[in-house]
Amino acid sequence: MAKKQALSQNKTLGHFIALVFFIAVGYFFYAAAANMNYVWKWNSVPKYFAYEETTSIEALVDGKLVLENDKYFIQGDEKVEIENLNSSFSFDYEVGEDVYEGDIIATKAEMRAGPVLSGLWVTLKISFFAMILTIIIGIVVALMKLSSMVFLRDIATVYITIVRGTPLLVQIFLFYFIVANIFELERFVAGILSLGIFFGAYMAEILRGAIQSIDKGQLEAAKSLGISNFQAMRHIILPQAFKRALPTLVGETIALVKDSSLVSVISITDLTKVGKEIVANTFSPFETWIVIALLYLCITSILSYIGHILEKRMAAKGGMS
Repeated sequence: MAKKQALSQNKTLGHFIALVFFIAVGYFFYAAAANMNYVWKWNSVPKYFAYEETTSIEALVDGKLVLENDKYFIQGDEKVEIENLNSSFSFDYEVGEDVYEGDIIATKAEMRAGPVLSGLWVTLKISFFAMILTIIIGIVVALMKLSSMVFLRDIATVYITIVRGTPLLVQIFLFYFIVANIFELERFVAGILSLGIFFGAYMAEILRGAIQSIDKGQLEAAKSLGISNFQAMRHIILPQAFKRALPTLVGETIALVKDSSLVSVISITDLTKVGKEIVANTFSPFETWIVIALLYLCITSILSYIGHILEKRMAAKGGMS
């Protein structure tokens, strides 16, 4: 006789209850906003992603509109070239017609990326370069920590202790106002270095633990085959260590993307700073921050999905060891 499934383990019922819960939470916040007499302005959100910009070309002098060698001129007392005017514009006057100073000769409407997309691009760039720096620092410091040379271990230990023991926001301020000023670094570079140095300390400890989890017999076997320590670490130990540490590495990458929002305090126009500027201009905090949060969620969800796919592929090739 088949064992009867408990109601608490029924997937359909569980999903339904969870959906009802989230709908209730959403309604609670909506009702709370309604009690505040908050006016929702969702129709203003799309223009912050993309907007139509209209470019107008005005006549600089009185005269006749002429076309010579694919260039437009106004023939008056003197021939004056109309710069940036080409066939992509919609003309209000035909060639040969008289125009007068200040008249709009032609217009062109183009779609432009809004501040939200620009801020998203900056966030992605900072996160990408900071992650590369994080991995490099993590590998180097992890190997220093495992080195037989005492001074390398001491340097790595002090670095990890200081970085992990102080807030990222404080480090960003210190790095920007002191180090960046000394070396005349741009704030974008300062933001990348701050994030890379901070998360590099955490990455180093993750990789150190992963490397130490590999059976020492593998390194000894490599030596017996005439393989150098560097080759063994590169081709045998580190690949396995990365496999074992992958879930944690993905988590650190997600944390880096989220914490990249802190670089807005040094006037880097990332997603968070764009959100602040939109709120200041529109007085629409609810819509703005919900959209910004959803964009961060999209980025981190994609990273989580990629990490999950990599884990499945590695498991199919023989597991994480």
